[in-house]
Amino acid sequence: MNTTYKCCYAISPNLKGVMCMDIRTPKIDYVTISGRVYVYNEDYQRLVYLAYRFRKAVVKATRMLTKGLSKEYVTKVITEDLNQGYAKSVVDIAKLLIKSAEYHGSNPLKIKVKKLFIVSKGEAFIKGNQNIRLVSSDKLLISYHLNGRHGRHDDWIECEARFGEEYIPLVNEVIDRAMNNELSYNAKILFRNGKIYLHLSVPLELYIKYFKKGEAKGGNIACFDLNSDRINMVIIDRQGIIKETKTEWYSEVNRPKYPKNKAWPLRLQALGRLLKYAYYHNVSTVLYEDLDRIKRRRVKKTKNRSGNRKASNFPKKKLLQYAITMALKYNFKVYLVNPSYTSRLAEKLKNAFCLDKHTVSAYLLGLRYLNPETYKKLLDRDTQKLLLNQ
Repeated sequence: MNTTYKCCYAISPNLKGVMCMDIRTPKIDYVTISGRVYVYNEDYQRLVYLAYRFRKAVVKATRMLTKGLSKEYVTKVITEDLNQGYAKSVVDIAKLLIKSAEYHGSNPLKIKVKKLFIVSKGEAFIKGNQNIRLVSSDKLLISYHLNGRHGRHDDWIECEARFGEEYIPLVNEVIDRAMNNELSYNAKILFRNGKIYLHLSVPLELYIKYFKKGEAKGGNIACFDLNSDRINMVIIDRQGIIKETKTEWYSEVNRPKYPKNKAWPLRLQALGRLLKYAYYHNVSTVLYEDLDRIKRRRVKKTKNRSGNRKASNFPKKKLLQYAITMALKYNFKVYLVNPSYTSRLAEKLKNAFCLDKHTVSAYLLGLRYLNPETYKKLLDRDTQKLLLNQ
């Protein structure tokens, strides 16, 4: 759906001080790529056992951290079950799970981890990674040294790794530089649906080197509103005049029994189409919501319980991370804008703008970016009434 909005609202292009507290540049140092892992016989059993111990340690760490115990003490306790490299990763994962639970209004003491997985933080001075190490694009070593009582320092589980053909040159450069202690990479082993996957975090600059899509040089701004069933985009110029609006729908993903593994590709494809459209319509700057400024996520309830559950479980932060990386492929300038009150304000202004609430929310991000003072005036009740009566 592509519509051009002609009832234009102009904004004074006051760009001084735009990088204020409400606007920031996202910090992304690494991008995750995925491959398959194959391991057989006794090594498979050892890998499953290691993943079981790791998962158990993560749950244990969430309980301890939630009760106020220090990160250093928790790490020390976990080293009784796993080596120090694994223990540090366990504590970091536990902290993320606690933060996610609090964001969704859940009790961190009741965190459960269903899937088996193993994570190892990168170490530049230990050939890129201490515990999960690629030695070639098709060979992976996973340390089975658990602690002083279990396993040896030189005890490795040897696995076969497979990446998509397009990733091989990137993976080879990562390995070469890691073996020379020039860079590090985080690695995650994930068991899912009877298969084993490797998630590899590679430096952003290397990823862009191999997957760059263009050099954005236009003057327009694309503002996005990411939702569980759609993505809304508004393209504005530097005066804040709306040039175009575009919405990509994928509402079927919230239907009962819709496969989760099919929902995610639909969202990424929709996002990719919008970014490509923006690139060819003179956009050089992309704005997304700064989700870290939202203390707790709110989801509008409907009569469909399954739809409510899927909407509430929608991984918006994960989609945002992908959205940022996809925008950087086009060399867009990417900023995160504080979305506070945009939904509430959009509900009141949608009739004045002749647009739906989500599109207005996206536009308000652009308004807040171009001229924060004008945005603040809109928050005034009298100003809202004036606009609604026009």
